[in-house]
Amino acid sequence: MRKILIVGGGLSGLVAANLLTKCAEVVLVEKKQYPFHRVCGEYISNETVPFLQRHGLLPNLDALPVIKTLWITSVNGRKSELPLDLGGFGISRYAFDHFLFQRAVKNGAQVFENCEANTITLAGDRFLVETSEKIFEADVVIGSFGKRSRIDKAMNRSFMQKKSPYVGVKYHIRVAHPSDVIALHNFKDGYCGISNVEDGKSTLCYLTHRNNLKSYKQIEAMERNVVCRNPYLKEIFARAEFLYDKPETINEISFETKQAVENHVIMCGDAAGMITPLCGNGMALAIHSAKIAAELITDFAEGRKSRAQLEHDYTKRWNQLFATRLWAGKQIQKLFGNEWTSDLAVNLARYASPVATWLVKQTHGKPF
Repeated sequence: MRKILIVGGGLSGLVAANLLTKCAEVVLVEKKQYPFHRVCGEYISNETVPFLQRHGLLPNLDALPVIKTLWITSVNGRKSELPLDLGGFGISRYAFDHFLFQRAVKNGAQVFENCEANTITLAGDRFLVETSEKIFEADVVIGSFGKRSRIDKAMNRSFMQKKSPYVGVKYHIRVAHPSDVIALHNFKDGYCGISNVEDGKSTLCYLTHRNNLKSYKQIEAMERNVVCRNPYLKEIFARAEFLYDKPETINEISFETKQAVENHVIMCGDAAGMITPLCGNGMALAIHSAKIAAELITDFAEGRKSRAQLEHDYTKRWNQLFATRLWAGKQIQKLFGNEWTSDLAVNLARYASPVATWLVKQTHGKPF
């Protein structure tokens, strides 16, 4: 059998592992140990539901918040709301990744936790992947190592050469937030999403320019002086019970264009391209990219495609499905994090809702 090595056990890596055990020997390496938290908005578009249900990869939906409405508030606290035609559901990465990990192991994947990849090289027709534990050999390598990692630097990926000014911060909180709402609250040079997940918790996740943090040195001081200038966020921070001792954070989040295949590695999820968080759809994109990668790798493993055809077809499918969505997200992001433009976004939702609804649809796909 062909051997598939997956570097990184996020959503795309875990979904691919579950699918590929049917046709190949699957090994997944993850630098952390399940379960653990990740910086993520933790909202999944319902476009993923048919696929997840077909493959037994969906936890009990009845226990999860059903999200149907989008709230937008401007920096100065003006508010509007829009219905989400397709809608979605909320689930934490802590719970969902752990569920997929357990399912992958049950399906026959070998998962090495606390195992970080250092280098990936193609020698002849076989990959050599050096990790903190051992050197693995494989016929195909999937890169599912997230937004930014050490292996991106080792591979000399072009987006790593450009500094990114964005910092992501995430908490789980308990607060009175409507279970069917995902809210996007603007503040100076940033925006914050809040929506509910399992067990009565809410995810509060925001993106900010590093200058905000640089000005106030500490996250708490920045939150008091910048984030909480939005009256909705001020109320949330005042009322909420924060469930972490400290937030999950990630620096230098990049929205630069990435390659879907790099050095013959098939990139999935954020490793192939990151949609702006305000679109609330990165989890769906990761799941869908794993689906198309697994389908094409299955063809390769069973002798129906060459490596060159696999790489060509995956790049083509990625661009067809996701390139426009990523571009649209970057354009919509320009409306957020500024007093004037965030007012414009609110006014679009209030007075030109067909336009605003159309813009939201540009960042979402169709059920698959």
